[in-house]
Amino acid sequence: MEKQNNIIYSVIIPAFNSGETITQLCSEIVTIFNAINVIFEIIIVNDGGKLSTWKHIEKIYHQLNCKISIIRLSRNYGQHNATLCGIKNALGEVIITIDDDLQVNPKEILKLIDGYKSNNSDVVYGVYKSKKHNAVRNIGSGLIKNISKLFLNSPGKGSSFRLFKASIAEKILEHSQSFIYIDELLLWYTDNISFVEVEHEKNKKSRYSIISLFKMFVNITTNYTALPLKLITYLGLISSLISFALGTFYIYKKIFRDVPLGYTSIIVAVLFSASIILFSLGVLGQYIYKLYQVQNKKPTFFIKQILSK
Repeated sequence: MEKQNNIIYSVIIPAFNSGETITQLCSEIVTIFNAINVIFEIIIVNDGGKLSTWKHIEKIYHQLNCKISIIRLSRNYGQHNATLCGIKNALGEVIITIDDDLQVNPKEILKLIDGYKSNNSDVVYGVYKSKKHNAVRNIGSGLIKNISKLFLNSPGKGSSFRLFKASIAEKILEHSQSFIYIDELLLWYTDNISFVEVEHEKNKKSRYSIISLFKMFVNITTNYTALPLKLITYLGLISSLISFALGTFYIYKKIFRDVPLGYTSIIVAVLFSASIILFSLGVLGQYIYKLYQVQNKKPTFFIKQILSK
């Protein structure tokens, strides 16, 4: 969509089975921006889920007296892809992303804006003083952040509550792979990043299950790192050394002690080598599949319906 200079802030909310929380969230966002007297817009992206959620979002659309767009995706594409859809339809000079579950109080948006103005940062992350996620979510997000820190040279902290300039957003939209990890792309285009502490509220609702967290971990490692390929290299080297040592050991026993080798040593060597080969083929298959997706230009998302005023 063509940018409009009069809109300063675009607030993007990826929604998934949101229920009543999104009504309160949007209402408070309107109050906050009206209080600071700036022109803004709200973009809600319904990322699949229950039909009742979309009906609820439609009611919000008609009730709110502000610039608002609501987008219905054809199915569940994931939080980052839904956020990317919101970015593509944003008109503001600055993008703000916030979850739909009210675990971050909308008033914390003012901290992002203050951090942006005072530091002139390209990106501002809201980092939590104390996370109130459940144990599974904390472990999963911690693992993903540690992977990002080790292999993507990221700061190792951040969240889905963030602010960044539209100029950075335009660069993100140039990426065409079917899985998008927004934080890595932000890091790719700038290191002018600042962090502000925000409060994190407890909420039983979680968008991520163990399976979805595992899928995200696999997608991040295969799309944005060479970790599995490096792992294959190291495993190949280690297995070669072990096989050489075992071979030397059994040859020594055969020549100097006349000990029959038997089936055990052969089976162990075959199974060990076969497991390394199969693992390596599996990793290579993942990378080939990713290349296949890019080659076929598989879309990041598909919009089923959009309303804007």
